Amino acid sequence: MTSAAENNELGIGQNALYFDELEVGREWNTPRRTITEADIVMFAALTGDHNPVHTDEEFAKHTVFGGRILHGPAGFAIATGLESRLGIKEGTAIAFLGMTWDLRGPIKIGDTIHVRETVASKRETKKPGVGIVNFHVALVNQRGETVQDGEWKVMMHRKPA
Repeated sequence: MTSAAENNELGIGQNALYFDELEVGREWNTPRRTITEADIVMFAALTGDHNPVHTDEEFAKHTVFGGRILHGPAGFAIATGLESRLGIKEGTAIAFLGMTWDLRGPIKIGDTIHVRETVASKRETKKPGVGIVNFHVALVNQRGETVQDGEWKVMMHRKPA
């Protein structure tokens, strides 16, 4: 069994969990974050996606959304940052292996979002010391609406003997 000091030396966060410690059905909620105009402007600059539904308020007022919305992929990107604040994978995750991701509703300037993450399933691998965990990840707004969600597949370390 590793001590807290050994974990610290290995880069394992204090809230980190190993494959063996993750139980199907366990759930976490992240801190919240409010979406700003700067989020949209910076994502547009980073990606080059200047679609007017994101960058032109007058255009966006006349769409089904009634105003500018955050880029869909920006929602996923923000979800990864919010989820990392939990620290449950800090030093115990080996690799992000893939995902399914659905956009269910718009994210607007002023919306406050958080991530609700649940261990959906897990499986052992042939490789000793490694397991695969599927997390259901939901990006939820201030009204309790799931605006984006999907499953993230992560390769995790098993707990050292």
